[in-house]
Amino acid sequence: MDYDFGERACELRARLRELISTEIPHDYLGAFTDDPEDLEVAQRFCRRLAAEGLLTWAWPEEYGGSGGSVWEQTVVREEMWAHHEPRGAQYMGLNWVGPAIMAFGREGQKERFLPPIAAGQVIWCQGFSEPDAGSDLASLTTRAEPHEGGFRITGQKIWTSYAQMAQWCVLAARVGTATTKKHEGITIFLIPVDREGITVRPIKSMLGPHHLNECFFDGVFAGPDEVLGGVGNGWNVIRRALAHERVGIARYARCDRLMSQWAGTRDGMAALPVGLRSAWARALVQVRVARLLAYRAVAEQEAGRSADVSASAARLAVTQCDQQVAELLFQAVEDRSLEGPDNDAPLEGAIEDHWRYAQAATVAAGTIEIQRMIVSRSLLAGNKGAP
Repeated sequence: MDYDFGERACELRARLRELISTEIPHDYLGAFTDDPEDLEVAQRFCRRLAAEGLLTWAWPEEYGGSGGSVWEQTVVREEMWAHHEPRGAQYMGLNWVGPAIMAFGREGQKERFLPPIAAGQVIWCQGFSEPDAGSDLASLTTRAEPHEGGFRITGQKIWTSYAQMAQWCVLAARVGTATTKKHEGITIFLIPVDREGITVRPIKSMLGPHHLNECFFDGVFAGPDEVLGGVGNGWNVIRRALAHERVGIARYARCDRLMSQWAGTRDGMAALPVGLRSAWARALVQVRVARLLAYRAVAEQEAGRSADVSASAARLAVTQCDQQVAELLFQAVEDRSLEGPDNDAPLEGAIEDHWRYAQAATVAAGTIEIQRMIVSRSLLAGNKGAP
């Protein structure tokens, strides 16, 4: 396999690194903290990227993008995640909400929703998971009942990252009665989070603020113009969204950067115990394998083929790599990982933050068990594609 990103992609990578070095504080660990300035850093950075046409680089030009290739978009994903995602929660709108609206939205929806995403002006959250419908998302019970020319939506969502800061929610609800085919009736709605009947409650966790929330929908009205992709066609939208999400976070890039940073410190490899050196070599190989599997999924997307199975295979490798590297770095840094950036230890703070966030890697966007099931079903079916 020879993945040549091309000269333009190399120039893009260099420009992104330059902007990050000048616009983002060296101890920045993301927008999702108790300090509102961290969110503002992300918002300012998104506006700067938008001004240079970099925020929606891979979007078609007619939707405010630069028409970049999928490989150039991969460069953006790698550099953003390697540097603790300085776009903040914007990546959700950029990576899959916007593309889903392009694919399934009516012209009025495209005109309404795509320009604010392209300008970095709006944050979206995802109302998919429920207390009893996480990885088995087709079992969702949130209902949308027909009412006076629209729908009344009632139910509960959980996880719902960024719901406290989001202006809009991509919400999955069921219209009609579920049959033996659980996917039938699922419908996607585009709903403002401040609409009457919506309650957002944060859930405290080791991940920190904004990552986990529960959302309650009590008879929330949705008009027919807020349905994305047609009534009952929500599963097709969800599959597209999850395929983008599963290859959209380049977790291997942060692993690679943190390992390189630590190896280049004064202690670095020379001070690493012999037992950990073997583990280090294995983790480095795992990072490279995860990167190549992710590239294979990107290559299938570029060729216009379904990337469901390859995306799941990549996610298996990438999420396990994320946790493996997190544990290894924790052992290498030892108790210094608890010093944190506030004590002039930005690398140790980044390692501690990475370890906490990596714990959820094999659960988010479909558990590792679900990814294994998708891959194994494909193999049993003769590797013909998605189940």
